Amino acid sequence: MAGDRRRVFGWLMFDWASQPFYTLCLTFVFGPYFTAVVAGALLSDGLPEAAADARAQILWSRAQTWIGVAIALTAPFLGALADTSGRKMPWVWAFSLLYVAGTAGLWVMAPDASGVVLALVAFGIAMAGAEFTTIFTNAMLPSLATGGRVGRLSGAGYALGYAGGVLALLIMLAFFVEQPGGTTLLGRPPALGLDPGAREGTRFVGPFAAIWFALFMVPFFLYVRDDRADTRRASVPRAWADLKAMVRSIPGRPSLAAWLAGSMLYRDALVALYAFGGVYATLVLDWEVTQVGVFGILGAVAAAIASWAGGRLDGALGPKPVIVGAVLVLTGVVIVLVGMTPEALFGVPLATGLPTTGAARLLFGEGMGTADVVFYVLGAAIGGAGGVLQAASRTMMVRHSDPARATEAFGLYALSGKATAFLAPLLIGIATSATGSARLGIFPVALLFLAGLVLLRWVRPEGDRT
Repeated sequence: MAGDRRRVFGWLMFDWASQPFYTLCLTFVFGPYFTAVVAGALLSDGLPEAAADARAQILWSRAQTWIGVAIALTAPFLGALADTSGRKMPWVWAFSLLYVAGTAGLWVMAPDASGVVLALVAFGIAMAGAEFTTIFTNAMLPSLATGGRVGRLSGAGYALGYAGGVLALLIMLAFFVEQPGGTTLLGRPPALGLDPGAREGTRFVGPFAAIWFALFMVPFFLYVRDDRADTRRASVPRAWADLKAMVRSIPGRPSLAAWLAGSMLYRDALVALYAFGGVYATLVLDWEVTQVGVFGILGAVAAAIASWAGGRLDGALGPKPVIVGAVLVLTGVVIVLVGMTPEALFGVPLATGLPTTGAARLLFGEGMGTADVVFYVLGAAIGGAGGVLQAASRTMMVRHSDPARATEAFGLYALSGKATAFLAPLLIGIATSATGSARLGIFPVALLFLAGLVLLRWVRPEGDRT
């Protein structure tokens, strides 16, 4: 029993260790910094501000598109290959090393935009490492809990992960990320003697995420072991045969088919909302990285609390109603974002230049308007509903998977999540190009949420396992 508790603890620590990639690198620090640097370089080349902002957003979206395609094409086969031997830990080790190398490489993104290509390569390696380790650790969930405990454990994992994301973001903002004056949120120069003029504090986000992961994965590697003592070697022919059999069975499993298709669309929309939330704040509301970071803290705190509460609801009601509620909330968030400018919400004027003093000025900056307040509230909604949606979706996949072939199933789940990973960024790019507006460019995300919601109608609450 003590060994089981240690194994569960080690498994939970993966979420804590890996979440800073999504919180710091994808959403709230590196993503906005990357687009701001690219947009600034384009402005220096004479491009108008709106066009420079739009082109920077398009580049960021296309990078994620190609990375997502590469992950989608390889995840199911790697999962099937791992299942032929029953061993997941060697794969977790390998992709963990990729993650650490990739995140550390984000340091090369200099403020003069000279490191754009290398930074994108490093980001691709880091994202592949993060996504693939997640596939293999998710596949361990069926061996850790049964029944309603699966939902509670999944929710607890995401709650712990978001709590880690909050702490990591607070550390970055307090000690490293430069505000416009060159000091951190505490009013001091970046720690470790980093040069604010070269944005070394902000660029340290990559090495910081690498160190964080390496440190907090120690409990995972100490306590987690493969759940099957299978001595067979991995077999490519057997993996390929198993994968083909799995894919051919999908048309005869309507609940699984609807689940994979529906979750494919709404998870694609959620990833886009995460990826472009900070970018939206930077390009539409003209926020600094520090303000985006505070936005991230609010969202991550909401996600930690909501994921834990959502896990309890999942355990009591099952994952499907929890998923439906979260998708509805996120759809409403996107609609509000599309209708909001710094001056108005759906044409209704909003107050600007609200007075801020003391701690409020330190956290939120000067000249905050009602639109900024609304966006902070939306950030909490995105974090809370997004955390609940991810945790409940992981539970629903467990209900559609064979425990003996869970890695293959979660590889297929990753494929369904990445098969259209190009779609949301592509649609955002098209809409942004067509409208010339980074704000209107995110409208397709709402349509993806709604399409996924429609497909959930055919998903059985208990899955399709007999």
